[in-house]
Amino acid sequence: MLNAGVGRVDISPPVGVAHAGWGAQTHQVSLGNDMPLLATALVVANGDVELAIVDVDIAIFTTQQDQDIRQLISDESGIPAENIRLAYSHTHSGPITFGQWIKEGIDLGARWWDRIPSACAEAVVEAKNDMQPARTGFGRGSCDININRRPARKNGELFTGRNWDGFVDHDVDVVGIDDVEGNPIATIVNYAMHPTIMGHENQWVTPDFPGPMRSVVEHAVGGLCLFLQGASGNQGPVDGFTGDLRVYRKAGAKLGAEAARVRLDIDPLEREERLDQVLLSGADLGIYTDVPVGESDDTVAVHNLTVDLPSREVASAEEAQLAFDEGAKELEAVRASGAPQDEIQRAVSKVMRANIYLNVAKNSALYDRDGHITIGIQSMRIGESVLVCAPVEPFAELADEIKKRSSAPNTIFSGFSNGHYAYLPTDMAYEEGGYEVRVTPFAPGSAGLTVETCLEAVDGVWQ
Repeated sequence: MLNAGVGRVDISPPVGVAHAGWGAQTHQVSLGNDMPLLATALVVANGDVELAIVDVDIAIFTTQQDQDIRQLISDESGIPAENIRLAYSHTHSGPITFGQWIKEGIDLGARWWDRIPSACAEAVVEAKNDMQPARTGFGRGSCDININRRPARKNGELFTGRNWDGFVDHDVDVVGIDDVEGNPIATIVNYAMHPTIMGHENQWVTPDFPGPMRSVVEHAVGGLCLFLQGASGNQGPVDGFTGDLRVYRKAGAKLGAEAARVRLDIDPLEREERLDQVLLSGADLGIYTDVPVGESDDTVAVHNLTVDLPSREVASAEEAQLAFDEGAKELEAVRASGAPQDEIQRAVSKVMRANIYLNVAKNSALYDRDGHITIGIQSMRIGESVLVCAPVEPFAELADEIKKRSSAPNTIFSGFSNGHYAYLPTDMAYEEGGYEVRVTPFAPGSAGLTVETCLEAVDGVWQ
């Protein structure tokens, strides 16, 4: 029989931690935490197959960090590293632990980061110790707080904003896990939207919309809620880039309300209506029992594959480092001169862009082998649901194709898991251009190869 348990650890940082996730911002440290940051774990097992999913309120885990943390979790819990999914919410308003252009709060950020690996392991061990017989089911809803984020200016140049005509995925995919008495243990919510509601004006650490979403689900349903970031490479919030904390709370509550509605409709067991009696009263009352028919699917399985994606030429690490060093030096000089805020903002933007390109160059140097970058694809089956993920920021069209073509009727596709490489655009996006295309090391054709490998990974746990 399927068994499941959950665990959670608070990973909120100290006040004054480095907080600089935007090139348009001028502040360097946080004023405090508007909501807690969390590491939430779910462990599911049947027989000798055991898997763990960890949902962490953090911007990214690099591929090396992911490997180190999953190995630590494995060492502490006994769950094989390849059976662990380490997912990150991708919040843009959390602490940062890198960046030579930051002069304040970086030591607090480093100390905060030092807690994260052990917190993830602690959450998984807690979840494993909490395991009990369980049943699971799936549901799908819809929420319109997201939008395609790649509009164009009149000259055709793309920017990040609202593209009302672009492809958007409003699906809210929900997996419910209950104990045998029907009490909620866990809810998994998958949704595709960049957590960029809180923007450059915001000085508070927040989990962005996944935080209030989880809170609403947990208050309405019970148990713990995990968030999995969907294929949001080209999906952003309708209302974003703000300093108004009410905006992310409202968006998260709206998503949470829809997820809770779907979750409350999930019943792991099929039932038949039985009329027990007609009771005499002021009006004759029909007394019914909805009788379970059969058992729920209790399959637990994991499948891991790799795919070689074609790479394209990017700047060398040396070239990118020189551009970054130049930008950092210029920013330091602008700050020291007492320049107005708009000049500081421009200098920060320059060095942030240089840092993005530097990371792309470093990743290419590390992982590009003879014109290809190898990434991992992982699928997990929990009952009648299959969750498949990739360590990229995929465009939503990929999720749509995978869900439509999957051999499993309830397929949930996500990025932002088991490491981080770059954006994974559609082939059409390369012709359009834009930010996501400029910063990816993957060449056209990569999206199709990823889709096919994801479908193969689904087949590995479904057929």
